Amino acid sequence: MPVTVVEKVIGGRTLRLETGRVAKLASGSIMLTYGETVVLAAAVRANPRPGLDFFPLTCDYREKTGAAGKFPGGFKKREGQPSEKEVLTMRMMDRPIRPLFPEGFLDEVQLQAFVMSHDGQNDSDVLACTAASAALFLTDAPFQGPLATVRVARIYTEKGAQFIINPTQAQMDYSDLDLVVSGHADGINMIEVGAAEIDEASMVEAIRFGYDNGIKPLLEMMHELRKASGAPEVRMGELQLPSDDVVKLVKEKAYDRMVEARKLKGKQERNNAVDALKSEILKTHFAIPEGIPYSEHVKADKRQREAKEALRVLEKKVTHYLVSQHGIRAGGRGLREIRPLDMSVAIFPRTHGSAFFQRGETQSLVTCTLGTIKDEQIVDGLLAEYAKKFYLHYNFPPFCTGEAGRIMGPGRREIGHGALAERSLLGILPSSEEFPYTIRIVSDITESNGSSSMASVCGGCLALMDAGVPIKNTCAGISVGRFTDSTGKVTHVTDIIGEEDFFGEMDFKVSGTREGITGIQLDLKARGLSVEEIAQIFAQAKEGRLFLIGEMEKVIAKPRADISAYAPRITKVKIDPEKIGKLIGPGGKTIRGIQERTGAQIDVEEDGTVFIACSNAEKAAQAKAEVEALGAEIKVGSIFEGRVVSVKDFGAFVELVPGTDGMCHVSELAQGYVKNVSDVVKVGDVIKVKVINIDDNGRIKLSRKVLLAAEAAPATT
Repeated sequence: MPVTVVEKVIGGRTLRLETGRVAKLASGSIMLTYGETVVLAAAVRANPRPGLDFFPLTCDYREKTGAAGKFPGGFKKREGQPSEKEVLTMRMMDRPIRPLFPEGFLDEVQLQAFVMSHDGQNDSDVLACTAASAALFLTDAPFQGPLATVRVARIYTEKGAQFIINPTQAQMDYSDLDLVVSGHADGINMIEVGAAEIDEASMVEAIRFGYDNGIKPLLEMMHELRKASGAPEVRMGELQLPSDDVVKLVKEKAYDRMVEARKLKGKQERNNAVDALKSEILKTHFAIPEGIPYSEHVKADKRQREAKEALRVLEKKVTHYLVSQHGIRAGGRGLREIRPLDMSVAIFPRTHGSAFFQRGETQSLVTCTLGTIKDEQIVDGLLAEYAKKFYLHYNFPPFCTGEAGRIMGPGRREIGHGALAERSLLGILPSSEEFPYTIRIVSDITESNGSSSMASVCGGCLALMDAGVPIKNTCAGISVGRFTDSTGKVTHVTDIIGEEDFFGEMDFKVSGTREGITGIQLDLKARGLSVEEIAQIFAQAKEGRLFLIGEMEKVIAKPRADISAYAPRITKVKIDPEKIGKLIGPGGKTIRGIQERTGAQIDVEEDGTVFIACSNAEKAAQAKAEVEALGAEIKVGSIFEGRVVSVKDFGAFVELVPGTDGMCHVSELAQGYVKNVSDVVKVGDVIKVKVINIDDNGRIKLSRKVLLAAEAAPATT
């Protein structure tokens, strides 16, 4: 394949696709350059592994720290397990590509993307998704693409709100929208959103802008590159599909009974009926005879496996038929009916905030913990290091689905669901100036039958309010599914359960408040959605979201007026940045002393902002007073309560604030003649003094006498 380059201006910067120079042994490879960010993507198609009954697509994305002129953290100084950002990008790459392969295609496909250069402004995640699709499009795999992925931001200028394709990091700092959208020639098939309560109409406009101004030009580039590079013809390979006679026999013997079984309302009753039907069909019509030659046994086994797949497809088609033609859902609910709700807050006595949220058979226990600046999560990657003051962790133990599974750390799914719930709630949190706490939400899914991430949003919002976090508005999340029958009729359903996710074409999750959307995640198995259909889905999701918000506010209408008694009380003090060294003291001695005396945790920022965290109000006030004293400007006329630290024949030295002493001459200690200083004060005494002079060398002269005289003077009327 010759070296081929295609370039086009996307979002005001040139995007370059190159193939034929690097990774030539891969089935397809792309070097994508945007600004000074470079991503290498390679695609490989390999023969199917024997015995597999699923499509083994692997998507991998890695950020090489050297790409940004950095060393990896840790002892080994080598990139290790993928970060959360890398895992989320892998999911973002996989979800839109996987549905674009024909049913029954089981060849192994592996996509890898490496960030080779990063300029700190053009984020590489969406570029890697586009590069992976372009590399795959150059192979002979039956990929029904190409596919492109872009990010859209919205910033306000003198001309008003403006959408931007693939914004720089500097532009993202001023955006109230982070939209990632993937699409192909027939529509949109993946959406990820984090937003600050954006209304549905504006969100639809942003999606349309991204598709028209980002995705379409990128698709044109990929077609041009494939044609110019002489990419190989598509080779379908052997599709693992049931034979026509097996499909015909299964439909003939099982269709009518499958329809009746799928109409049953009880989950267990419905599953038992479907399982019994499948078992009977396999046993009666596709059993493997005993005592037959091995070659015949292999054929019979293959026919039985085809029958199992035909029964699965039949159940899926029946489910679509019942929903689209008769409005019959699994469980018997209406198309827009939300499952029964059960909610409560303050369910645990010693947490800072907690909530119980149940919708149907999906249940979440959520806790909220408030911490200090030291509890922030430091995120180090190719972009500049930053600290997260809010993070949400989502756990999905095996027992929540009634299974005994492998117990291990969070996988890609858990990380993805947690990130969605985190984005959704981030849009309603107060600023750090209003509420200077680090916030951690943990959602433990204890029952799961559909949309546990949306349960985490609802439960998380309740826990925040229970903890006294002054959120802007109540936030809830709901999912919308999609079913299409054989005639092409499309039906949308609200609040899908596990079966509807499995057999349906879509899981469209939307979170938000009464004011607008804060989070979206679209997983699509169908070919694609039009912008007009997305607008309809938003309207249906809003209806469900508003109902949930109303029910949540019956449990707790607004955030509690005060935080938990067990949470640290944070007081914010501002001092002169030049006094920071004085507050810290030599080797941290001064600040450690305050912390030991008061039990408070003290954190100092470069601008002179001091955060004092303490669960004891009296000790917090003491720490605040000491910090303010250290940061106070000592000038003539100032009055202090100081401790006598040294007594001399000529006077006493008084510590005004830690590290700063002044001298009160014997003549200024008391009214009248003082023979011995020790007759008036001793080391350790606390006395009130006034600054009467500061000489050119910074030496401070104090007087106790003038204050005593003022106290003794008669009050004037």
